[in-house]
Amino acid sequence: MTAAPRPPRAARLTIHHTTVTDPLARPLLDELTHEYSTRYGRPVDLNLEYPAAEFGPPGGAFLLLLEDGEPVAGGAYRRYDPDTAELKRIWTHHAHRRRGLARRVLTALEQHAAARGYTRLYLTTGPRQPEAKHLYLAAGYRPLFDLTADPESIGPLPFEKHLEIPRP
Repeated sequence: MTAAPRPPRAARLTIHHTTVTDPLARPLLDELTHEYSTRYGRPVDLNLEYPAAEFGPPGGAFLLLLEDGEPVAGGAYRRYDPDTAELKRIWTHHAHRRRGLARRVLTALEQHAAARGYTRLYLTTGPRQPEAKHLYLAAGYRPLFDLTADPESIGPLPFEKHLEIPRP
């Protein structure tokens, strides 16, 4: 008698708080840079956008979602004003899309920001990123633009979400 085949082992997903300069982050950030450059038809350099320190304590955070130790998604926030964190660089590796990983990153960033005392999140996404727009709408973010307008006529699409501060 032969043993029944074992079901495949479920991948282990973990949140890894780190920095944008962590070598583990490089493949995701390189892919994000390439995607932005391709979609918008111009070179993009995320290293010039904001200093890396803005995505670290005390006002910011950068995290990676690891699957069995390998980065599959990530995101960050930085201090926008005393009550508001600005979400940036939320990205899922192309080979791991359509699995809800960006939503997991978004939830982790929301929880982390709320635990640090932020009461509001703000973000912008590009007009040529309909997937991101739909993610934020589905996650309860309020558009700060006319949803019926042509996104290309708006430019960056701003969103906000108010957070509840966790009670001890």
